[in-house]
Amino acid sequence: MAASGALSLPGALTAASKPPVSESLVTTLFGSLTEEQRKDLCFPFDHPLRRKVDNNWHVTEPIIRDFLTADQQQMVREIFLNLHSESYRNEVMKQVVHDNGAGGFGDSSIALFGEPGTGKFEFVLTSRHVTRRCDGDSVAGKAFGGPIFYGHAAQGFNEKPDHPGNVYWFQAKRANEVFAMLDGKQREKALVLQPRPERGNATVQLRRDGVGLEGIPVADLASDQKAHVLKVLEDLLMPFRPEDVAESMALIQKVGLEKHSLAFYKGHDIGEDGVWDTWQLEGPGLVWHFRGKPHVHTWVHIADPDVPDEAA
Repeated sequence: MAASGALSLPGALTAASKPPVSESLVTTLFGSLTEEQRKDLCFPFDHPLRRKVDNNWHVTEPIIRDFLTADQQQMVREIFLNLHSESYRNEVMKQVVHDNGAGGFGDSSIALFGEPGTGKFEFVLTSRHVTRRCDGDSVAGKAFGGPIFYGHAAQGFNEKPDHPGNVYWFQAKRANEVFAMLDGKQREKALVLQPRPERGNATVQLRRDGVGLEGIPVADLASDQKAHVLKVLEDLLMPFRPEDVAESMALIQKVGLEKHSLAFYKGHDIGEDGVWDTWQLEGPGLVWHFRGKPHVHTWVHIADPDVPDEAA
């Protein structure tokens, strides 16, 4: 199928007009911390720990259920919930509670970088299958305030081919709909043997020059195929709050989605059913790497390619 038409990103994805709730709550949380808590949880804005991302880690040693008061824990919960869309936040919390075992959400850890209300700041929450950020646009040229991670091991470490109960598997199903639309030659371009290795920050390092992108260029797709890639992108962003969706789309718009490539990894096919469990959308300012084997890991980095990359 021949490529045709320019690709327009949906204009409906715009930021909400009301002030971000999570940023306000971070300010309140910061003001509630004791000196002892600040020694363990607060750092200068430029501390290198702020830039870290991984699939299973604690940004600070204390876990919130042991180190924060009940009111502070509730604030952290509300900060986290409000970083997600109203329609999806319960599913996201379900994943965090499940993957942290008996400790649930309380096994998360937090850090605060800089000071809210005085300039740059960022709140980071981490645990198994979670790296989330709240920055109030303090981090220039970065959606979500920097790289994030989400995942789920819904029914054990090794999930079945249809990933029952996985709150994020719908994203792979939508991506596979794009693959089903490809003709034979396009599929040859799109299929790659093995995905990138998972190595913390190196996993989301951007190829700013656009050289070496794996898979089929979006520019090589037909109009209906491109439109479906946009639908996939909308589904990828669906779990997140409108402010972060709008910033993500604006940064992708700056590069142009047609400068991105879509890859499916034939070495990751649980059950050998032709449904590709691992796939990737990548461009000069984007890595969205969805790894579905043995369970879901998703690495996300969206940035302005003209702003120096502090995260990799």
